[in-house]
Amino acid sequence: MEKFRVVMIHGWQGTPMEGWRPWLKKELESRGVDVVIPSMLNPDYPDCKEWVNTIKKNVALLQRRTLLIGHSLGCISILRYLETLKPGQKIHAAILVAGFTDELGTPELQSFFAKPIQWSKIKSHYDKLIAIHSDNDPHVALKYGDIFKEKLGAKLIVCHNMKHFSGDDGITEFPRILEEILNIIG
Repeated sequence: MEKFRVVMIHGWQGTPMEGWRPWLKKELESRGVDVVIPSMLNPDYPDCKEWVNTIKKNVALLQRRTLLIGHSLGCISILRYLETLKPGQKIHAAILVAGFTDELGTPELQSFFAKPIQWSKIKSHYDKLIAIHSDNDPHVALKYGDIFKEKLGAKLIVCHNMKHFSGDDGITEFPRILEEILNIIG
């Protein structure tokens, strides 16, 4: 049986080995899952095309057993990647952690929102989508989780007191996401 491949995309000003990503990588690899966490280009001044191309390179051979996990800006990067897929191409699942659907008043993020999000196109390129948000995120309001639920049919999970799910918030382990991944991969 083909192994699951997990590709994790960090957020704005993030790094691959920040926060809960190293812990999750270790947990998944111990279960035989192939995990890739690319370093996204120019994390302080990100460009949507560069980030989507990095995802393309790291997914490379699109497999049905691909799971994409995004944190913060990594979420819209994954959605923009899904927009580029051809009809019939699909990943198995995506998990969006603290994702959002506009630039949050931050000029550095404008390239990701220069064109409208193609919700119906995105929706045709995965089997499962989960949005995870925190009830006290200082940067990303809960309304974005509701948007993912409404527009993409996402399973919405609201975690208590996880702030923005970042290392700066002291989040170095994330058992809830591991639980969801294990449910997805069986």
